[in-house]
Amino acid sequence: MSSATLKNFLIAPLDWGLGHTSRCIPIIKYLQASGHKVVFAGNEWQIDFIYKTFPGIESAHLQGYNISYSHSAKSFMPAILRQVPKILYSIRSEHQWLLKLCGKHHFDGIISDNRYGLHHPGISSVIMSHQLQVRTGMGKISDRIFRKLHYGMLQHFNHCWVVDVAGKPNLGAALAHPGRLPRNAAYMGLLSQFEPAAKQDDGGHLLIMLSGPEPQRSILASILWQQVQHYNGRVVFVEGSNDVVFPAEVPAHIQYHRQLTKEALLPLIEGASLVICRSGYSSLMDLAALHKKAILIPTPGQTEQEYLARHMQHEHLFYTADQAHFNLETALHEAASFPFETLPFKDAFSQYKVVIDKWLLSLPH
Repeated sequence: MSSATLKNFLIAPLDWGLGHTSRCIPIIKYLQASGHKVVFAGNEWQIDFIYKTFPGIESAHLQGYNISYSHSAKSFMPAILRQVPKILYSIRSEHQWLLKLCGKHHFDGIISDNRYGLHHPGISSVIMSHQLQVRTGMGKISDRIFRKLHYGMLQHFNHCWVVDVAGKPNLGAALAHPGRLPRNAAYMGLLSQFEPAAKQDDGGHLLIMLSGPEPQRSILASILWQQVQHYNGRVVFVEGSNDVVFPAEVPAHIQYHRQLTKEALLPLIEGASLVICRSGYSSLMDLAALHKKAILIPTPGQTEQEYLARHMQHEHLFYTADQAHFNLETALHEAASFPFETLPFKDAFSQYKVVIDKWLLSLPH
């Protein structure tokens, strides 16, 4: 590839959980493998996470939204909605940040994962999302109002890449497949931080893989930690956070980790007979890529995760359990007879390359 065709890109994911950041990994990898330069923008922990996979990547600090979450399931979405003015302020701030950054650096394209202020009038700007239809938990009228507002924000971008496959079966269901698509939308397939694998034989351990916002992550960790103490089998327990205190005692049948790199986490997922985790969209894509069986426990009150968990259960893809009444013995017994259908997603995890290539060809040379 000649130097004349090499381009410079800015990639910036939302900081709500690890998923938006981790699913940017295959995009960064593909652009770099094609000879292009990528600048990654995020807050401290996002940059630290990306450095572990791309040690030499150039980075730019971008302030996160710093959203606070409720202890109560009932007040989870109301608490988020009360912070809408704060979110809108963050969107305006990140837009001004981008204009200043582009005054100092030349970018040929911008890829934003759910950061609605990162569009530029003179640069081809892409926004990635798997949730076109926002689930407010307050009824269909409220959902329609929020979708109209959401689509208005998406129109600031040249392209909207929907992180799902276009037809059925798919992962996002109604979230990614509303009745009407934005004019600039195109389905880009699925994204996983892991390379898609052939279906493997079940291993021997139970993997507990925690993630998501506090305080609900810690609440679930406490519930599961207590119940695995007497589990009759091997357990790998991954907290998903470096901010936790290492347990005073770890039983011999439990392998305990706070937070792991994707390289360290991959063999633990591949070797698991069953995974227990949240129903975040990026987690579902990772599970689908590695053909793993899982028990999903949605974050209480987080309407997107609750909807996805119900959909996965209905489609016989993953078993779902409620956090408030979770019983490990009962969940494992019921999961043992669950069908765990396998989705035919072999090509879905490479579709993004076709979408990116088409975008690259549209950029000025």
